[in-house]
Amino acid sequence: MKLISFDIDGTLTEGDPPGILTMDLVREVKAQGFLVGSCSDRPISAQRAMWERHGIPVDFAVSKHMLPDVKSQFEASVYYHIGDREDLDKKPAEAAGFEFLWPHEAVDMPWLE
Repeated sequence: MKLISFDIDGTLTEGDPPGILTMDLVREVKAQGFLVGSCSDRPISAQRAMWERHGIPVDFAVSKHMLPDVKSQFEASVYYHIGDREDLDKKPAEAAGFEFLWPHEAVDMPWLE
């Protein structure tokens, strides 16, 4: 089992500013059995509302500083966080033991097996 945490703003097309990762990509990785959720500066209620609007059941929606909690709550073979900012995404993700991907790198990953 693999886990993917998505930043929203600047990462997902739903973000403000919009990123390059589509909600269809999220649906596809979820359908493959990945644990999926968001880790964002947005309020948790706003994150959950966004996922509900798109009909995507997520496993978690947390604030940026909670990636260590996500890792402790879910057992996975690999933990990814995808985001667009060095200080607010990459550094905290790596400190929490997540592999970090920029959105353009995530597009090129062979998510679908």
